[in-house]
Amino acid sequence: MIKRKLTALFLFTFVFFIASCSNNKNEITITSGKLKLKVNDKLYTQVFSDYSPEKKITNSFKPSEYIVTDSGKITDFTLVSENKKKDKGKRIWTIEGISKNSVLKTLVVTVYNDFPDFIFTKVTYTNLSKKNITVEKWVNNDYVIPQKDTSEIIWSYQGATYEERPDWVLQVKNGFARKNYMGMNASDYGGGVPIVDIWKKDFGFAIGHVEKVPKLVSLPVVRNEKLGGVNVKIEYEKKIPLLPQKSFSTFTTFISTHKKDYFHTLKMFAEFMREHRGFHFNKPPADAYEPIWCAWGYEREFTVNKVLGTLPEVKKLGYKWVVLDDGWQTAEGDWFLNPEKFPGGEKDMKKFVEKIHKKGLKAKLWWAPLAVDPGTELIKKHPEMLLLNKEQKPVDITWWDSYYLCPAYNETLEYTRKLVRKFLKDWKFDGLKIDGQHLNGAPPCYNKAHRHKRPEESTEAMPKFFQTIYDEAMKINRNAVIEVCPCGTGYNFYMLPYINQVVASDPVSSWQIRLKGKTFKALIGPDAPYYGDHVELSDNKSDFASTIGVGGVIGTKFTWPVGVYRNKESGDVSLTKEKEKEWKKWIDIYDKYQLPKGKYLGELYDIGFDKPETHVIEKGDTLFYAFYAKNFNGEVELRGLDKNNAYAVYDYVNDKKLKDLNKGENKIKVNFKKYLLVKAVKLK
Repeated sequence: MIKRKLTALFLFTFVFFIASCSNNKNEITITSGKLKLKVNDKLYTQVFSDYSPEKKITNSFKPSEYIVTDSGKITDFTLVSENKKKDKGKRIWTIEGISKNSVLKTLVVTVYNDFPDFIFTKVTYTNLSKKNITVEKWVNNDYVIPQKDTSEIIWSYQGATYEERPDWVLQVKNGFARKNYMGMNASDYGGGVPIVDIWKKDFGFAIGHVEKVPKLVSLPVVRNEKLGGVNVKIEYEKKIPLLPQKSFSTFTTFISTHKKDYFHTLKMFAEFMREHRGFHFNKPPADAYEPIWCAWGYEREFTVNKVLGTLPEVKKLGYKWVVLDDGWQTAEGDWFLNPEKFPGGEKDMKKFVEKIHKKGLKAKLWWAPLAVDPGTELIKKHPEMLLLNKEQKPVDITWWDSYYLCPAYNETLEYTRKLVRKFLKDWKFDGLKIDGQHLNGAPPCYNKAHRHKRPEESTEAMPKFFQTIYDEAMKINRNAVIEVCPCGTGYNFYMLPYINQVVASDPVSSWQIRLKGKTFKALIGPDAPYYGDHVELSDNKSDFASTIGVGGVIGTKFTWPVGVYRNKESGDVSLTKEKEKEWKKWIDIYDKYQLPKGKYLGELYDIGFDKPETHVIEKGDTLFYAFYAKNFNGEVELRGLDKNNAYAVYDYVNDKKLKDLNKGENKIKVNFKKYLLVKAVKLK
């Protein structure tokens, strides 16, 4: 290993001598489970996977880690040293190479024994020349997954957030291109899960980073004929002055391989963040699994009497939560009670919550923290709390016609704590519905009053902001439910430890409800309390089967009596007699089986390639299968059954026995439209 304590002149001469004399043509091979990375004497790499029929992921060696400077790319390095060591359950390779313009590349590759199929990479670049270099961008894990032809079906999971709120799981078709920037992709849309996963029918390949806080990286995905497949990489665009004898390092990134869809990647990523990055997901309270009725059916035009008048039906049907949604406040930021709805002020709000409790129901309050409307008392008294851009102007939150408060500013955190205490301690709400796409990420803050060391501190502070809310809530009520709904966005992974109820978040289809459910069960855990959102947002405004089948918590925003209000978003959502009967049936099914508390087995079926689409939940000796298709008539495989046991298979929605399966059998013939929910009960 070259010692950087040597003088600059001697260091440069020594490295150049080794590089010029090196005839090392040997490839360095690094293996982790089914994944293999080879590094050649130019520090180019090639990736292999035993899951692939061809036993490889990329076709040839190419530069995968490099920098782009003000004078061009630096991709070629001549190998000068290699060192391998073992250290507490991991193996570490340190590989060094020198470029023609005297930049030393130190590639550190780590393999953890308890995370097979993953290889972690970090690179340090040192300027050994006498010239200043400006780095414009660094790139890690730049690979092309080849295609058979342009018609080959290739699926993906992409964790970025965009204003158009695209599906998190989608096919990558020829001509596809998306940057997947983890910063702000619109004024109030940003953040996400720093992973892209690309998979074919036979195998998958993923990349991502494992830093402890959000980072402003991009994970572009591009597919076209010129590339001959799908190109993925991780890039960080920022001007970095690399002075003589100075160094900088990339973030720690990874590559991984798998069978079937993206579930395994997300599951193992989350486990790695727990075990090696100190993340902790708290056990959710039992109340987080209870069915929800939300007053958003009345939208902002709700009245206290309308909400209270609906409660007898809410109670009769079996819903346990009552959510008071947007419209109770005078303005975002001030959070004073609307005098038209609560003329008696806080006294009226306390009475309202008390009446909900007397019905044996729990109360949740809608809230959009970090947003502050222009002209509010908060801005007048505390303009210093605003998040400002480079021009020292507030940043818009377009949906609320508001501005951002800075999540990294201590006064913002203290103001937020006081609001949590008011809502949960003074007003006695049992939980919070925290809402707004702006909550998924924050822009860099340039407010001089905050004295940030780096503008990105506001972006990186979002997890701490949510921890502030969560910790304060838990001090008041250990069973408080903290729901966060970032309005269709891809969820910022770093927030998840401080949320105990995630939600489908304004789904536009039942497909989104199901794919989001699978995603959360991977990231948070197989029994995560995932709320499928208002059933009125599902297909035909009535698809409870999608939420129940993936182990989600059910909910509705019905109004009552019939015709009392027409919802601008969903039309008439009145609880008719026909609906009441249907809604009650699904509530009873939900209460009987409590599937969200079961173990979601997300690695058994591929959400892209397996037809019909299938999800499985294990609860005790019973496996619950959910099949979805527009129309399906054929044989389905019940994966996950114990081959040493016989099973009885039932359609549990219609209480109908379908078949007995002998030991070793796992296939049944079915015919259904839209969905089929079955249970396989182990026969003793």
